[in-house]
Amino acid sequence: MANKEYIYATGKRKSSIARVNIIPGTGKITVNKKDMDEVFTLDTLKAIILKPFKVANMMEKYDVEATVTGGGIAGQAGAIAHGIAKALATTDADVRITLKRNGLLTRDSRVKERRKYGLKKARKAPQFSKR
Repeated sequence: MANKEYIYATGKRKSSIARVNIIPGTGKITVNKKDMDEVFTLDTLKAIILKPFKVANMMEKYDVEATVTGGGIAGQAGAIAHGIAKALATTDADVRITLKRNGLLTRDSRVKERRKYGLKKARKAPQFSKR
């Protein structure tokens, strides 16, 4: 490839990892070679994915091709949004500042807490029995 016509970034959330390419275009978003509406049916998840574009005022300037692995749909939507934000940040310094102020460039590091021995889940203890 002689000239680089796309911007690549990796986004992460929970246990999901998204490899995101943004290409100058009309605003079409493809996730795992399917349309975004097929993969994410909830409007809240679509809003999470589109938030970096809304904040940067670039709604229909780029097409997105994302490959996501791991986690559930909420984590995958967050990973795609993180990847889009990181890719948009490399386009312009002013865009980077705007995305940073809105907290879109920071990886959300909250993950499920590990289960401890003697407990049923991370913090839930078995029911107390007097006898």
